[in-house]
Amino acid sequence: MTINLLPDLDLTEAIKQWQRERPKAELKNLIGERLTKRLAQQWLAFSGESKSVGQYSSKEIAAISARFHQWRIIPSGTGGYRLAEVTKGGVDTDALSSKTFEAKQVKGLYFIGEVVDVTGWLGGYNFQWAWASGHCAGGFV
Repeated sequence: MTINLLPDLDLTEAIKQWQRERPKAELKNLIGERLTKRLAQQWLAFSGESKSVGQYSSKEIAAISARFHQWRIIPSGTGGYRLAEVTKGGVDTDALSSKTFEAKQVKGLYFIGEVVDVTGWLGGYNFQWAWASGHCAGGFV
C-alpha cells in the first residue's frame, strides 16, 4: 500500500516556500502545522531529520517529500477469521442513491456491503448488510 500523508499539499513546493519565508523554523514544526505536531516530529525523528528548514538541500527535500507523499506499507498478514471485525469508513452514503446504491457521479457503478461507510454491531450484522445491500442493488442492474 502507498499512503499519501499530505494529499492536499505539494510538500516540495511548501518546503521551498518555507525556506524563503521562514528559514530558521524547524521542519518538524512547519509540517506539524499540517499534520499533528507529534506525528510530524516522530516521522522526521525516525528518518534522522532535525534541522531548520533553511538547511535542507534540494536532494534532501525530494527525499523527505517522497516519504510523506509515498509512504509504502507491506502488510505482513492478517489475524485471520477468528480476529476479523467490522471495518469503519468507506464510500460515503451521500454519494450513493439510497434506492439503488449506484454512485451519483458515475452511472453504472454500484457499491454495496462493507465498502460503504455503514457501521454495525459485531455478530453477523455486517453479513446481513452485505446481502441486503447487494440484493437491493442487484434489483436495479
